Amino acid sequence: MDPLTLAHTLVDALEDTKAEDILLLDLNGIAPFTDYFVIASGTSERMLKALLNNARDAALDAHRIKPRVEGEAIDGWMLADFGDVVLHVFSREQREHYQLEALWEEGKVLLHMQSL
Repeated sequence: MDPLTLAHTLVDALEDTKAEDILLLDLNGIAPFTDYFVIASGTSERMLKALLNNARDAALDAHRIKPRVEGEAIDGWMLADFGDVVLHVFSREQREHYQLEALWEEGKVLLHMQSL
């Protein structure tokens, strides 16, 4: 399975679930533990759960792959580790606090979908 194809599957699932501020970041040669980050925001605990669950289900259906999931929606940050792709689903507040985009600014932005 091509990691970039998996990343796009996750992005599509997030978009279908109305995620906000979706970012696909290429970390090839930068991060030793993964090739891509997919980062998205949600507006509530319920939405964070839905975003992660729908992305996980899409990956299972399309690629027969299950992630290791960490975090709880109540904490405002959930992570799904697919190996070559890591999905981060944040509340707006936690995303601003952790600023992964700034931390991994050397990565190449492949896609950035902002809400209107």
